[in-house]
Amino acid sequence: MSSVVMREEATALSSYQQMIQMSSGHIVSKSLYVVAELGIADLLATGPRTSAELAAATGVHAPSLYRVLRALASLGVFVEEEDQTFRLTPLGATLRSDGSDSVRNLVLLNGTIAWQSFGEMLYSVQTGQTGFERAFGMPIFEYLAQHPDDAAVFARTMIDFHGPEAAAVASAYGFPDVKTLVDLGGGFGNLLAALLEANPSLRGILFELSHVAEEAAQRLNAAGLGGRCEVVQGNFFESVPTGGDVYLLSHVVHDWDEANCLTLLGNCRSAMAPGGRLLIVEMVLPGANQPSPGKMTDLIMLVNQRGQERTEEEYRELLAKAGFRLTRVVPTASAVSVIEAVPA
Repeated sequence: MSSVVMREEATALSSYQQMIQMSSGHIVSKSLYVVAELGIADLLATGPRTSAELAAATGVHAPSLYRVLRALASLGVFVEEEDQTFRLTPLGATLRSDGSDSVRNLVLLNGTIAWQSFGEMLYSVQTGQTGFERAFGMPIFEYLAQHPDDAAVFARTMIDFHGPEAAAVASAYGFPDVKTLVDLGGGFGNLLAALLEANPSLRGILFELSHVAEEAAQRLNAAGLGGRCEVVQGNFFESVPTGGDVYLLSHVVHDWDEANCLTLLGNCRSAMAPGGRLLIVEMVLPGANQPSPGKMTDLIMLVNQRGQERTEEEYRELLAKAGFRLTRVVPTASAVSVIEAVPA
């Protein structure tokens, strides 16, 4: 459902009804988590089944599962037919594990560690500290390094959530005179792979933490890009690979507070070749009252990671403090823009 349609529907409700609907989002989120965890969409991919059949296949209480499916059918996730039989809708199909537009991993993440961290959102607002650390006793990236199953869901979520961005960024920003692109904190290399495929003369370096780097190398090799891309393990707050023509930070800067950002950006400036460039791929916040997914993502940064989304002017000021000059902001066909900067 598009945001335009949702806003039109919202305006048809009274303020009282709108607020009830908005404040009840946790019910929908957790219901979606339940069916995602049970793999209901995968089971329905081959055709309709009764709630009793689905319960038997997943080992859960049939009457209770029916109530969840019935509620989600009222929202268009499923269609309830006769005899408590359910079939999948295009909306519900996004919960399949094998779909090209799958959001199942995001739903799983929202129903587990994100659910617990957002339970501490008031604490974040009261103190400026992360709800995640209050809930789990350590920063998020330290937690993920120690919990490989959650880390795998997190990494797959980032691929699913940001997947369409890769082609959009590759289409919007070219690298005609660039030899080496260094992707810092690039996850499994989804964006880097798209850029290498779009620019055959480009060579890449993916710089990641050890618990991510091994799978990243496997994925890049499987994509036939291993010969043009080196995977290097390390911590970008300590140092980054030297000599790159372009340093890429995609959904990295928004993870950190200003002090950490300045350390990271300073490492990039020291490492880049003469005439080098810095690219930051993020959602750039619009002005007051303008809708933007970035304003919701900003709350994720507040609760989980001590970071923030920023306006163009805030990026300009941050980059200036790190010794860079913002040269342009290139919009893409997705929610993100490419923020280009050069040494000042």
